[in-house]
Amino acid sequence: MYEIVVVGTSWGGLSALSTVVAGLPPTFGIPLVVVQHRGPDAAGLLAELLQARTALAVVEVDDKQSFAPGHVYVAPPNYHLLIERGFFSLSTDPPVRYSRPSIDVTFVSAADEYGRRTIGIVLTGANQDGAAGLKRIADRGGHAIVQEPASAESSIMPQAALRLVPTARVLPLNRIASHLVRIAPPRPPLRDHAGVRVT
Repeated sequence: MYEIVVVGTSWGGLSALSTVVAGLPPTFGIPLVVVQHRGPDAAGLLAELLQARTALAVVEVDDKQSFAPGHVYVAPPNYHLLIERGFFSLSTDPPVRYSRPSIDVTFVSAADEYGRRTIGIVLTGANQDGAAGLKRIADRGGHAIVQEPASAESSIMPQAALRLVPTARVLPLNRIASHLVRIAPPRPPLRDHAGVRVT
């Protein structure tokens, strides 16, 4: 059973991420972690924009913050985002491939911590960040997904990922969310103290 989804994107990422999160129901049962390349001084607008597209709670990550189902977690600008067992760590180590946050750093940490229970997704982008991290996820038995290059605003990142992970599941952007829903268990319905289902 999968326990975490990590998504990496760069050029064209806001539109792509909006499409993915808009297709996830409120009962989506796995934490979804987003790494989007942004400038070091970028404001927290990405989380706000994604929140407008989904019923899931969207949060920009703080250091040592725990994570839970029903949430989308966004890597803050100018920090690497590392995934530990049930919580995040932020790092100011040097940029990787000129990027901080680095998709590879997050993907590798997820693969090392959660192994085959990890889903990794590489979306549109204009560099090769994420390819090595997706390979680590695949090598550890996780599920690798790559946006179909033809449906990407920039195909460089998906193509780089497919060169390293030719066995990855290739999906057009508008089918990624439905695929996640099929392979991920739904979150149990919330109930009040009397055991009555809360809608």
